[in-house]
Amino acid sequence: MKILIIEDDAEVIDFICSAFTIGWPGTSLITTHQGRRGIELMAEESPDAVILDLGLPDIHGLDVLKQTRSFSDIPVIITTAMDSEADIVKGLGLGADEYITKPFGQMELLAKLLAVMRRRQVREASDSITYGPLRLDSSATQLFHGDKSAHLTRTEALIMRNLMVKAGQLATYDELAETVWGVAYPDSQNALKVYIRRLRAKINTFADDSICIQSKPGNGYILIV
Repeated sequence: MKILIIEDDAEVIDFICSAFTIGWPGTSLITTHQGRRGIELMAEESPDAVILDLGLPDIHGLDVLKQTRSFSDIPVIITTAMDSEADIVKGLGLGADEYITKPFGQMELLAKLLAVMRRRQVREASDSITYGPLRLDSSATQLFHGDKSAHLTRTEALIMRNLMVKAGQLATYDELAETVWGVAYPDSQNALKVYIRRLRAKINTFADDSICIQSKPGNGYILIV
């Protein structure tokens, strides 16, 4: 596996590299402290995933993400000290696969990277699923309702697929977290709230109130169709 690290803090780079040495020995690591050079390296090196800091010396990390998404769907994990919900929503909305706030643990980083790679495999292997008037094309990450559709991110598609499989039944926080990240971690409920909010907004663009994702506080969510 080849991983590109775009980070300007030498200590953080050493910390991340040490994580791979311990947990995933043999991984090829490419590093740069410049955002523009990072974009070039994505095209030159074709890494399997990118670990991206937001506070870069030349351009903002979100600008790196936006430019990346104009030509590639490579998995991108944001690592940053900016931990407000608005920051997280913006990063995920621009196409990040994961958003990890600093300080983070080495094994946490590897676990989330592994979950991102698994999601990619699931997306590539999954067929479409239909429930009532809804059809989800997992490979294209498109949700259809009649002749209307909405584009979902990979994570949103995984959550929606789980909700559709269990339509009318409770999909617990832990079930959804394990579907997305492979494990239910302490902040997974808050992260799920962000994705559910975005899914509701997209569903509302083409469906009436007969389709909704109901919250069951303390438990999870139910898709009502």
